[in-house]
Amino acid sequence: MGLLTPLAVRIGAIGWMPRLLPVIEKTDVRLQRISGGKVSVLDIAGLPNLILRVPGRKSGVVRSTPLLCVPRDGDWLIAGSYFGNPKMPAWVHNLRATDTAEIVRGGTPIRVRWRELADADRARAWQDLLDTWPNFRLYEQRTDRVIPVFSLTAVD
Repeated sequence: MGLLTPLAVRIGAIGWMPRLLPVIEKTDVRLQRISGGKVSVLDIAGLPNLILRVPGRKSGVVRSTPLLCVPRDGDWLIAGSYFGNPKMPAWVHNLRATDTAEIVRGGTPIRVRWRELADADRARAWQDLLDTWPNFRLYEQRTDRVIPVFSLTAVD
């Protein structure tokens, strides 16, 4: 975690923050493009992150989504929280429609397989996610849907 992480957690807890998500995502994509994928808004906040690249389930066009992640045992955990929005993030549907995806960490692309976690595996992963970003608890309270949790594993 970085010096700005506590500030990022406080900002992320603001109730109207989800309305700014499209602006934050566009800013992050531009920042990463300019830096060659080496710097993101989450990097500035001192939070672990990745870019998930997955083809659209209808169009087949590869979409890039910056996500907070939690490295764990050589894998990466991600959550489809969408700031607690009642709608499921599009990337979740796209990921579920494919076997593999690509992530980018520090400008390096990595091919991954994914698995959606359930039951005790999800509970353990959810706690790891909360330890990194406590606002996931707020997002969980804002929505009636179960926030999906995925584990991404590098493919050789």
